[in-house]
Amino acid sequence: MTGEKSSPMRFLLRSFQYRNYRLYFGGQSVSQIGTWIQTIALSWLVYSLTGSALYLGIVGFIGQIPILVLSFLTGVLMDRWNRHRTFIATQVLTMILAFVLSALVLTGRIEIWHIIILSLLNGLVASFELTSSQTFLYHIIEKKEDIGNAIALNSMLVNLARMLGPSIAGILIASIGEGLCFFVNGASYLPVIAALLLMRVKPQPPATSKRNILKGLKEGVGYAWGSLPIISIIALQALVSLIGMPFQVLMPVFVQEILGEGPHALGFIMGCSGVGAIVATLYLATRRDPFGLVKLVPVAAAILGAGLVGSSLSRFTAVSMFFALFTGFGAILLMAVNNTVLQTIVDDDKRGRVMSLYTISFLGIYPFGNLVAGALANLIGVPNEFMLSGICCLVGSLIFASRLEVIKAGIKGTSQQVST
Repeated sequence: MTGEKSSPMRFLLRSFQYRNYRLYFGGQSVSQIGTWIQTIALSWLVYSLTGSALYLGIVGFIGQIPILVLSFLTGVLMDRWNRHRTFIATQVLTMILAFVLSALVLTGRIEIWHIIILSLLNGLVASFELTSSQTFLYHIIEKKEDIGNAIALNSMLVNLARMLGPSIAGILIASIGEGLCFFVNGASYLPVIAALLLMRVKPQPPATSKRNILKGLKEGVGYAWGSLPIISIIALQALVSLIGMPFQVLMPVFVQEILGEGPHALGFIMGCSGVGAIVATLYLATRRDPFGLVKLVPVAAAILGAGLVGSSLSRFTAVSMFFALFTGFGAILLMAVNNTVLQTIVDDDKRGRVMSLYTISFLGIYPFGNLVAGALANLIGVPNEFMLSGICCLVGSLIFASRLEVIKAGIKGTSQQVST
């Protein structure tokens, strides 16, 4: 399937030649939509119970903060534990939490403190799930030159779910209510669990099982800090997550106050952002050499920055839709390329710790980025906040590009070590 004579479509979908990846992708295609159904239904439920935007922010923050606090610790544990079994356990626990939430709503006993506690528990499980899923994906792709394709296809799946899930959620909330939406999400984990149980995964004994956890943390940080490619990628991703990515949170304000439009315009703009994201994943899926992808890192950050600068100057919906294509393309391309390069160059016995740092750099920092974006928007206005964010992304891109040759040399040395 990966030969030169393969058709373009077979080359694009070459990761499906691996049985384990087919099972993984099939299960995730159901679960990801279920996750978005619960996300939208939960927001609706919180606002219905409290009538408070503050509680919406509290629930969202509580659900995400464990990723920042615990992800590096979970990275150490992933380098010790069986990643396959850990991933299965996280799916089972998330399913149980969804069923508990559904039962509380359907029996009429739900209160806001229940939601806060369940969101915290979901965040705790997610801190393990994100690291285990990223490290596990590397082990179900037999030819490592196809890891970028697998990550790109997985990113495409996530973005398709992001586009479809909210629409399905709106229909289900109106027709069957929030309680059954949570039940649907819980049930969506059954295909994932079944797929994971059906996989045939080679045993991978942990390399650091007898080491002290604090020493494992120190070793992981030292390893990442001592590698220019790794620390440069993580630093740029952290900058973009703090400054560039939160544009999505401010887009409703921009649409209403600057463009003078309503929800339909917001839907069109965010839809274009989703289209740009899918195009980025399709482009990345066609790339063959994962080691050569690092040159796309500053390009992706620059595209995102240019899209934000253009959005700040727009006063028409059609123009904003055009620039949304660039912001969506640049944001997802950057995350997928960074993920691919890190997965390719990192030593396997430190994979969990490095990928946990990467998780922190975009998901852990993201909630604080929302707070920073909101504060800046209040001080200088949303268009100026977009402009400032775009400039910061462009500056970060230029700094990375100025060190690109040294970074590539570091990756080349790593690739030679991996091949031997």
